[in-house]
Amino acid sequence: MKSTSSMSRESPGIAYACAAYALWGLYPLYFRLLQHVPSIEILAHRVVWSLPVALAVVAWGGDWRWLARLRERPALLAHFGAAGLLLVCNWGVNIWAVNHGHVVDASLGYFLNPLLTIGLATLVLREPLSRAQRVAIALAMAGVGWMGVALGVAPWIAVALASSFAGYSLLRKTAPLGACEGLALETALVFPLAFAYLALLGAQHANAFVAATSGDRLMLAAAGPVTTIPLLLFAAGARRIPLAMLGILQYVTPTMLLILGVALYHEAFDAVHGVGFGLVWAGIALYLGDRVLPRKGAPTRPAVRDVGDS
Repeated sequence: MKSTSSMSRESPGIAYACAAYALWGLYPLYFRLLQHVPSIEILAHRVVWSLPVALAVVAWGGDWRWLARLRERPALLAHFGAAGLLLVCNWGVNIWAVNHGHVVDASLGYFLNPLLTIGLATLVLREPLSRAQRVAIALAMAGVGWMGVALGVAPWIAVALASSFAGYSLLRKTAPLGACEGLALETALVFPLAFAYLALLGAQHANAFVAATSGDRLMLAAAGPVTTIPLLLFAAGARRIPLAMLGILQYVTPTMLLILGVALYHEAFDAVHGVGFGLVWAGIALYLGDRVLPRKGAPTRPAVRDVGDS
């Protein structure tokens, strides 16, 4: 039985993590309000307005020692630059998918992401895989492959979302910065590209922000806090609850996306999708069972682990 102190620590952690995943799951409702704005322009504003928010959060924390690490290891700039590009790719595909009627495909990507991340960690970091985890990854890949063959269209949205965030997670796992500092640096490194793109649109009198209503301008500027608030909630929750519980809660987001795509936006979910998603879900269930259920002779996992990134 858990101690009272452990439960009091985990309760707010569960609330923070659930809030973060729920907000990510509600992203389609937000971006659909900007459907009339080109997806790449929404992405550029998301980057531009995220930077001041991220810097403000870091300044509020008052710890700038991480800048010394950059002076000592300038190669970290390239490392975080690559991470920033992968993150922007993930954001961009997600926005495009939501505003072009592919929320179900996006949900598949986020269901697939954890298993793909495990596979990438095994290939790059040589992290060991249990037999159950190998089967879980094989089932997920079979589900994606089945949908590609049966539908006659490669599920590129799901693959792009899962692979870009898996690559981002790998880079962040091997970099010595926390969530807020890392986001600030990543955003700062890709900021010039986003700002230059918006400036070019402005020079061509094609910047939607200039001609937009005050409501649309507010929505575009709000992309900054909309991006950073869930990240801060996630970081707060991840530091208070077991990693296995965090792994289970992460499926709140793709579940909400799937429900929104089918129930609200009336996207297709037929027998082909059922089989494909079913194989992915079977892999997830096998993976979670392998992580959560105790194995004979396996060491006991710590109750809480400090996790700094989403």
